[in-house]
Amino acid sequence: MGTDTLRETGTTLDVKFNEQGLVPAIVQDIDTGQVLMMGWMNDAALKLTLSTRKATFFSRSRNKMWVKGESSGNFQEVIEARIDCDQDTVLLRCKSHGPCCHVGFKSCFYRAADEGGALRFVETKE
Repeated sequence: MGTDTLRETGTTLDVKFNEQGLVPAIVQDIDTGQVLMMGWMNDAALKLTLSTRKATFFSRSRNKMWVKGESSGNFQEVIEARIDCDQDTVLLRCKSHGPCCHVGFKSCFYRAADEGGALRFVETKE
């Protein structure tokens, strides 16, 4: 079997990081299935997430790792970490301890865009 076949069908975690050494990570509410946020992880953030069960990301703008909720207390407790078929995206199924979005919404995806590009709120703050 080739490397891609093993990556796609095997049981070994072999994450395919991008050129910057990052992989996208989607946070999903374990109970409702709602997508809460998307962040980037480097290898160290992924390992820390798996060992601590707290969603940990790499900030591209600050060039450092951060734990979701470290300043607000609104941690994302990782119940299950999944990897997609070609191991280039992580899905964190989490229990939220407070709003996920830094501006107070349950999800960072609290607005919807219409065909003209106007935004409307689809959630209220918690």
